[in-house]
Amino acid sequence: MPTFSEQLKGRFAMLGLVVLLVLGSLLVRAWSMQILSGSSYAAQSDSNRIRQITVDTPRGRILDRNGVPLVTNRAVMSVTGDPTLITDTKVLTRLSTVLGVPVGDLIKKLESYKTERLKPRVLAIDVPMATVAYLTEHAPEFPGVAVKEGAVRQYPMGALASHVLGYTGEISEAQLAAEKLPDYRLGDIVGKTGIEAQYDKVLQGEKGFQQLEVDSQGRVRRVVSEGQAIPGKDVVLTIDSGVQAVTEQALADAIAEAHHLNFTKARAGAAVVLDLQTGEVLAMASAPTYDPNQFIGGIKPEVWASMTATDSEYPLNNRAIMAVYPPASTFKAVTGMAALQTGVAQAHSAFMCKGKWTTMGVAWSKWCWNHAGHGAIDFSEGVVQSCDSVFYEIGYRLYKAKGEPLQAFAKSMGLGAKTGIDLPGEVTGRVPDAAWKKAYNANYPEAQAWLGGDTVNMAIGQGDLLASPLQMASYYGALGNGGKVAKPRLLKSVLGADGTSALDAKTEVTRDPGLTPSNLATMRDALVGVTTRGTAKAVFAGFPYQVAGKTGTAQVNNKDDYAWFAAYAPADKPRYAVVVLVEQGGHGGSVAGPAARQILSKLLNVKYKPVHAVDVSR
Repeated sequence: MPTFSEQLKGRFAMLGLVVLLVLGSLLVRAWSMQILSGSSYAAQSDSNRIRQITVDTPRGRILDRNGVPLVTNRAVMSVTGDPTLITDTKVLTRLSTVLGVPVGDLIKKLESYKTERLKPRVLAIDVPMATVAYLTEHAPEFPGVAVKEGAVRQYPMGALASHVLGYTGEISEAQLAAEKLPDYRLGDIVGKTGIEAQYDKVLQGEKGFQQLEVDSQGRVRRVVSEGQAIPGKDVVLTIDSGVQAVTEQALADAIAEAHHLNFTKARAGAAVVLDLQTGEVLAMASAPTYDPNQFIGGIKPEVWASMTATDSEYPLNNRAIMAVYPPASTFKAVTGMAALQTGVAQAHSAFMCKGKWTTMGVAWSKWCWNHAGHGAIDFSEGVVQSCDSVFYEIGYRLYKAKGEPLQAFAKSMGLGAKTGIDLPGEVTGRVPDAAWKKAYNANYPEAQAWLGGDTVNMAIGQGDLLASPLQMASYYGALGNGGKVAKPRLLKSVLGADGTSALDAKTEVTRDPGLTPSNLATMRDALVGVTTRGTAKAVFAGFPYQVAGKTGTAQVNNKDDYAWFAAYAPADKPRYAVVVLVEQGGHGGSVAGPAARQILSKLLNVKYKPVHAVDVSR
């Protein structure tokens, strides 16, 4: 029988074998981890201790066509705080006293999910130098707090061209999701409206980065590496700041003139100036206006409330492209061209105006603005005198023709569609037709039929017809440009880092419906007659250049009449198209016409004297 010692030897052997197997497996595992997977684990280790944050870059400037800065960047001192400060009540209390910011607000900024986790939070922008000096001198008392130089947007000309330029602000979650912007993050400052939004990616530049080494608590130990940020590019606009200033003043003067004429509800309007050959927008004004400097660092709630209140007339709206109106008698230049192109009328077609038009029957009779009547009158003189009876008759003839020729011609010139201008928010307007009316009255079968009266109303720019000031400027520009519609644009060029042009915008003709030279000459001569012997004669008396234009007075339900004037000049060598609209401003000749003369005086270098004309027509 084996002894007890001999029995233990077997057990020790088994134990030794187990130990060897365990040690062997550990050695194999260590060899696998260090040799075979060493690089992978090293990378994971680095990822646990290395973090990357983005570095913002200054936005590009926005300049006018002559290089005048319209939007720049202003250097400011900002106070930032490390996110770990959120637990340091003592420092936060002290910092709250120095900055004059409640502790609660500081905490909200520190815990904001909109900023990258390790990126210092901006606690205050544009801090006074006295505060900067104090924080610098007492730095040991404010661990995790830093004073950094940064830049904010600056609009050196205040409200000038604000609707064109737009403003900036923090990107919203909705905007980030809707526009699918992979290069943007919550907390980024982006263009919200206008050119700031339209060319945001050009103005933004490219962000830099910092790779940071952090400890086990996530605290930054050192900067491992950095990538240089590339500043945004400068954008040069077609806007002429001098013309823009005069245009805004002319619009303000027109509203004041409306008040003088007892149209006291006039508070809003728009004006557009185009280079009709290139489509370049030289000026675009909208009233009321606002100062985009108010949005720097975030707009105050009370200011935002005042801008969006129902009685504010919504100053953030660019009425030149975002609002549409009945174009009234300015549309007679569209109706007239449609009649000439389709053969419904010729230059000397005869009409009779008795003051009341009764071709469709007494029950459907309509008054001319001149209730006494113009008597025997031809087509051209009908344009000159803005005779409603002439255009009622033309509208009825167009109604009886096949194919809705009035609507077809209006659409061929771009009405009822976006012009394609490089600004967000443009609306389409409306050229109503039988299909539209049927769809619009889908729940009212008795009102679905398109009637002769619908076309007759449309012929004088009323009814369901709607157009924006920019659309009308584009149309009148086409009349001066041989019938060719040049796409309106605000971009002139983008500058490279060396200040030279890296991209030049080009003229684009979007529509050319083939207006015959003779028909075009007939309409152009009639529009000159408007300013020399017709409804705008008093407005342009003594003006050294011939102007081709048309007054308009739009009727709007439950409101005072809207004043229009549309023109191009010089008539013999067309260069500029100008449109002025004043909501509830009364008659076009007495309110909008003088504003157009004021603008044209600037464009053509003519000394301007205020004009107080009394309009007798629409």
